[in-house]
Amino acid sequence: MNASDLKINLIQRITQLKERRIVEEIQKLLDFELDTGEYILTDSQKDRIAEAQQEYKSSAFLTDEQANQDIEQWLKEK
Repeated sequence: MNASDLKINLIQRITQLKERRIVEEIQKLLDFELDTGEYILTDSQKDRIAEAQQEYKSSAFLTDEQANQDIEQWLKEK
């Protein structure tokens, strides 16, 4: 199935949707994917990024292995 066939199939399936919420979610996804503009971060997002960068620089993070061990320990306690 080529791209044109996929698009036609998708359009047909979207027109059959009854629930508005699903159509809105598809619209959000398309808006995000097709937006060629610059994404503007909020001050809160910028602050969190700066905080995460500082945590990384000071090695204040868990490795994948440490995180998995913590999860395993937490699951055993439940």
